[in-house]
Amino acid sequence: MTLALVSALPQELEAVLALLPDEQRTAFAGRGFWRGHLHGQEVVAVLSGIGKAAAATTTALLIARFGASAVVMTGVAGGLGAGVKVGDVVVAAELLQHDMDASPVFPRHEVPGYGRSRFATDGALSDRLARACEATLREAPAALGTAAVEAFGLDDSRVHRGLLLTGDRFVSRTAESQALQRELPDALAVDMESAAVAQVCADFGVPLAVVRTISDRADDAAHVDFPRFLTQVASRYSVAIVERLLGESA
Repeated sequence: MTLALVSALPQELEAVLALLPDEQRTAFAGRGFWRGHLHGQEVVAVLSGIGKAAAATTTALLIARFGASAVVMTGVAGGLGAGVKVGDVVVAAELLQHDMDASPVFPRHEVPGYGRSRFATDGALSDRLARACEATLREAPAALGTAAVEAFGLDDSRVHRGLLLTGDRFVSRTAESQALQRELPDALAVDMESAAVAQVCADFGVPLAVVRTISDRADDAAHVDFPRFLTQVASRYSVAIVERLLGESA
């Protein structure tokens, strides 16, 4: 069995590759796919690309060409739900494209041809991922360093599970964030790739789990918070979570 590790950001991919003792790169369709082993598990790691189309293409290649039998995606997201703050982690239970709108032919958000707007992640794999997240947050200073924990106020970070939104737009305005909250009140966070990955995994019948670290509140301060948080927190969390996930199954 081959587990696909899909990183949304280059810093995450670099951190994951540093864990693989035997990685080998294959270039295809303008992407680099890295095969190797982690805790005895065969893995293929790749950068998703930004946006839904790039992420969907990457996922289809992982499954059809590289034989991925399960997919785990990591990255960052903007927080939407009440109590979802910077430094928290969201493990997706469902994914929805908030910018999908084929109305009036189809209901808003429904993906034509599927009869639904929400795509569920795999329960068992997501349970394992959530446990890895909980363990990582409990030991945040070991993963991030004490200075980063103190600088970003991460002493009480939490793991949330629920609805994750995806759209081809970096949500960075308070008005847009509030509109999404009103329209989809159970949404926890928003990103640019995950729901597209979920649709492809559903097409192939491949289990998926998604984890996103909250880098900002998808509001007017999002562009200020993002760059520093990415290098000091999100990429380090992602690699620690992946290592715990694979260590649990070793």
